[in-house]
Amino acid sequence: MHAHSSVASDENIQDLLNSAYEAIKSHELDVAAEGIERALSLDFDSTEVVAALKYVNFWRDRGRAVQEIATSFEQAEYLVSQWQLFNHFVERVGQAAEQCLYAVRQHVFDSALERYRGLLDEAFDADSELLLRIGRCYKGKGEYDSALESLRRAASQKKDDAEIYAELADCYAFVNEVQRSKAFFREAFFLGAQRIDLGFLESELITRLVSKLRGLGYQSPELEEWVPVYGVLYGVFTVKRELRSIEYGRLKQSIYALEREHSDKRGKNELLVPRLINRYFWLIDHYFNTGEDRDKIDEVLLKLRSIDPKIYEHYIT
Repeated sequence: MHAHSSVASDENIQDLLNSAYEAIKSHELDVAAEGIERALSLDFDSTEVVAALKYVNFWRDRGRAVQEIATSFEQAEYLVSQWQLFNHFVERVGQAAEQCLYAVRQHVFDSALERYRGLLDEAFDADSELLLRIGRCYKGKGEYDSALESLRRAASQKKDDAEIYAELADCYAFVNEVQRSKAFFREAFFLGAQRIDLGFLESELITRLVSKLRGLGYQSPELEEWVPVYGVLYGVFTVKRELRSIEYGRLKQSIYALEREHSDKRGKNELLVPRLINRYFWLIDHYFNTGEDRDKIDEVLLKLRSIDPKIYEHYIT
């Protein structure tokens, strides 16, 4: 008899949780918490129930804090920034309740999106910053086509922006346009590695690369500068394009400036070295693409070897 009753309560717990998760998606966190607490009274040992309650309470606190913030833009910014904190919180809790996480993700990005989109109606000519944020929220909700639409609009308004390109790359990875994703990631990290917030990038293409680098002991801010270097070495940043002559000129100038800084030991070397290596990679690719003399390529390879023998060895093998 006893066994039967525990099965009944199991089903009951699942029902309670399912209702709670629906409530989270509808932004009714207090209702959700009640349901989860009831489930907890039926089973104190369920890791899912315990984790779900922690997640919901985290966001109930944030929900109260949001009320204190004056403008809807600031409210949305707060919610999105708390999402990154929440990811660390989930790691600390250690028991991932996947269904609950999905519901919470919908709640958070939907709440932020609503606020950003309210501003879109006010600002008839949406600026790239707002479109970037709207794209990020759609991506957070898993609505990648809407995300791409918003991000493409942002990119057409603000040319060559590292942050927008990184988000585009991330979205392209999610819709399985891998070549495009790789091309945009490569551009983004070339344009400005320090402007990219790795916490927002979620596609496996980039997260695996970043966690490998963390494993090698790199930390921000130099971590971001090494991403494109190892992106090349590990075969992630493989989609190349030909440089326009003005870009080639700029590349040569920036290499020259970085080399001088490096020889003067003026700059912060931990950022300077990977930045320079990445530019050498671009220059070598350019020479290959345009069929330059082998001598020119060898010259760059020699510089690479003198600045970082280990990377050089990895690159040529």
